[in-house]
This record gives sequence, structure tokens and C-alpha cells, in this order.
Amino acid sequence: MRIRDRRSFAKPEVMIIPMIDIMFFLLVFFMLSTLYMVNLKTVDVNIPKAAHAETQMNVTYLVTMKKEGTLWLEDKQITEKELITKAGEENKKNPKFSVVVRADQEIDYGMVLGLLDKFKGAGITRFGLAADSGR
Repeated sequence: MRIRDRRSFAKPEVMIIPMIDIMFFLLVFFMLSTLYMVNLKTVDVNIPKAAHAETQMNVTYLVTMKKEGTLWLEDKQITEKELITKAGEENKKNPKFSVVVRADQEIDYGMVLGLLDKFKGAGITRFGLAADSGR
């Protein structure tokens, strides 16, 4: 029987490069998967379609106007006076404050314009109107 010398045994090694590769792929996978996990708290309304609508992700307030005239801040119903007051206070705190109005396509245009005018009166200059992409 042949006896091996202890020095001839290979020492165990930890292969670090494959572990770094796997960790990199996991990092990229989770980063990309979180991009598609945006949770918008909104109320369902039938908003109009526009061919050149753009997605904005840096909106501070998302206001929804239903066709019966009720206002919703994200997913909570709110009165117009409370909405304007809260938005005005937030605008003073945050210089990049913005409001997006999601109005039902059957709502009176004057109601939407009236709300935008009240936002302007409260000092809010960054606001927009939401639309579904027509693609």
C-alpha cells in the first residue's frame, strides 16, 4: 500500500470570483425588478388618452377628480379647502413640490381649470394633468 506524503495533499481553496459574479447578478436582478414595483395609491377614473403622454415619477401630490366632483388625494377623499391648504404648506417646505391632477374625461373642464387656478393662487406653479398613453 502506498502512503502519500502530507505535503502532497491540496489545500482547500475558496473560489471568490464565482461568488462575486453571482452576487453581482443578484444585485442587478433585484435592482431591475424594483424598478417595476412602483405602487401608486390612486382611485380608478377614466382619464383621457394622449399620444405623447410622459411618465413622471417625481410627483409630490397626486390629486384625482371624479366625474361627480369629489377630490381624492392619492386614495383618500379630501375637501377642496383642505387640499389647497395642505398643498400650500407643502409647497413652502419643498421647492420642487408638484401636483398632478387626474381628472375623469367626462368632468366639466371648468372644474379642472378652477382647481388649477386655486393651486396657482396658493403659490403652486408646478402642476400637470395626467393622461393615459395612447399607444
